[in-house]
Amino acid sequence: MSYQALYRVWRPKNFEDVVGQTHITRTLQNAIEQDKFSHAYLFSGPRGTGKTSAAKIFAKAVNCERSPAKEPCNECSACLGIQDGSISDVIEIDAASNNGVEQIREIRDKVKYAPSAVTYKVYIIDEVHMLSMGAFNALLKTLEEPPQHVIFILATTEPHKIPLTIISRCQRFDFKRISQKAMVERMQGITASEQISIAEEALEIVALTAEGGMRDALSLLDQAVSYSEEEVTIEDVLAVTGAVSQGRLAEVVQALHDHEVKDALEAVDDLIQQGKDPGRFVFDLIYYLRDILLFQSAPDLAHNLERALPDDTFRKLSGELSAYWIQKAIRELNQCQQEMKWTTSPKVFIEIALLNMVEVKPEAAPASAPAQDSESVRELSKKLNELEKELSSLKQKGVQSQQEQTPQKPKRTPAKSGRRSYNVPYERIRQVLNEASKEEIKKVQNRWADFMEALKQSNAPAHATLLNSKPRAASPKALVLAFRYDIHCSLALEHQKTIEPLLTEFTGKPLAIIPIPEANWQEVREEFVQKQKAAPGEGNEEGVETEGESSQEEDPLVSEARKLVGDDLIEIQD
Repeated sequence: MSYQALYRVWRPKNFEDVVGQTHITRTLQNAIEQDKFSHAYLFSGPRGTGKTSAAKIFAKAVNCERSPAKEPCNECSACLGIQDGSISDVIEIDAASNNGVEQIREIRDKVKYAPSAVTYKVYIIDEVHMLSMGAFNALLKTLEEPPQHVIFILATTEPHKIPLTIISRCQRFDFKRISQKAMVERMQGITASEQISIAEEALEIVALTAEGGMRDALSLLDQAVSYSEEEVTIEDVLAVTGAVSQGRLAEVVQALHDHEVKDALEAVDDLIQQGKDPGRFVFDLIYYLRDILLFQSAPDLAHNLERALPDDTFRKLSGELSAYWIQKAIRELNQCQQEMKWTTSPKVFIEIALLNMVEVKPEAAPASAPAQDSESVRELSKKLNELEKELSSLKQKGVQSQQEQTPQKPKRTPAKSGRRSYNVPYERIRQVLNEASKEEIKKVQNRWADFMEALKQSNAPAHATLLNSKPRAASPKALVLAFRYDIHCSLALEHQKTIEPLLTEFTGKPLAIIPIPEANWQEVREEFVQKQKAAPGEGNEEGVETEGESSQEEDPLVSEARKLVGDDLIEIQD
């Protein structure tokens, strides 16, 4: 038989030919060139990523007549003999079929003999995880202290099955999956040398199907070449790999988004009738939707698309589909993938997933959201107009006039929102303000950072709730915390049993927390300050934190920064 498979003909013969593993090949090359290579290596990684090929190249490089060099010459008798297997000093063993203690003992007995044709005797043990525990124990001592002329290279796809005592005696190199771009570039070079006419889109489908394995990619390419006539087309590759064309994927996605259930189900039925793999169809559909989502978020990353080419239909779908719909669809398909593993009727689960995708609403927001948004906009516009009038009045009549009008200002009713409402305990807060003191609030502020760090360690959700809160006033028994939104106040009360005991540890006294939205706090504070000015001596205005105090007295570090660089160059962020 004269014909050889592509993956055999194009098996790497130099480190430079090993695709996508530069982090490994460069390390090995430098070790060989500096004559600092180890006596034992462990090559682990997915199938078809170059583990055994790199091991044979390493064996050639250390035994090359022109060594030390970064690459084997592939011309001397040592390189040629190792390449064709005629030199018995480089032994390649399949551990799947030689996994017993006797075979390893035989190796242990033979390693003591010096090599006959080259400098180093190299044992390449493939799929080493298949060895029995007795075989591993027999190999252990030899692996730890082999003779000077012996090198062991262990290759495996499942390193977690190898005893740690073996791994610790080897230099470990983890081979990673080869990127789609690197595989396409390698196949382009091979097809050009072999004078095979094939479209780049077809190579990309082959690379995606190979899932990071170069050997799998070349095997699929070999099949496609045998299947085609004169030129390898996209249809030839789709037929060989079982993948679904981008056009059909776009049709299914468009039908689902347009609620055309009949068209989507008929398309799937047609694909399965053509012999397409149902699992492959779901896989391709997930990646197609993923590419649309990526393209929506960052159109400049079009070169990172895994499954799709940004043609007109793709761009049209990326403009029509919402990110929420795509995310829900991907979750449905992922669930379908999990369920298909345990069934003999995958088509049923695909149809259920498609029906669920049709029912997904295009937007995440509820139907009443636009009305709520409009109402909120109207209220904000009204408030803005009122503030502009007040500002104008302040400029004309002066600060005293503004202060006289403030007590008659009606209390603002919090704007309605779609979130769950929070009833602000105004009376409790006013009582805290009457009993508050500057010493109490400073005591809390000085320990706040330490308290938040301890809360983060003990209860992350509670810490996240208090991230945007600020201590505003403190009495000997209670602490007023201002939050940005109502929902944060409600969440803080849910974690009250966690927050208050920890706060007691840092302040030295039991303090009850009283949450209040920031907007409501500003009103209460202003009302309290005006009341104190109107009737001095009835309360303690110093116990209320003002905006100036917050930035200067809360943190001594900020105060020192202001002294060093001034207010113009400093920017304070929470």
